[in-house]
Amino acid sequence: FELKDYNGQTFRLTDFRGTPLIINSWAAWCPFCVNELPDFGQAQEELGDQVKIIAINRAEPLSTAKEFSDRLGVTDSLLMLLDPRDRFYQELGGFAMPETIFVDSKGFIVEHKRGPMDAEEIKQKSQQI
Repeated sequence: FELKDYNGQTFRLTDFRGTPLIINSWAAWCPFCVNELPDFGQAQEELGDQVKIIAINRAEPLSTAKEFSDRLGVTDSLLMLLDPRDRFYQELGGFAMPETIFVDSKGFIVEHKRGPMDAEEIKQKSQQI
């Protein structure tokens, strides 16, 4: 499937083939996302091009998502995508918030983490992919 960023540019997960991915599902109403998204932003800055971190918003309007990510200071650190129909979360079989998958460079999901993570866990899991 394809999703758009805040500027309307379309992205497909296949656009990142060959790059390890961390894909996080989040929402402005999620209390855990307040701490976790900045940790993902910090991890992206530290990891550089080694890993791409993608943050997918769960069916909220652009204004809500952008206001939240701006307030947390992560809008420019992460690839922020909008999922107006919440398809990504549904495809994951999501039932906890947030939910994160770790994808290796061959495109295989190597871990599916349900619930929040701290900076140390994010770094540890990113090293595994």
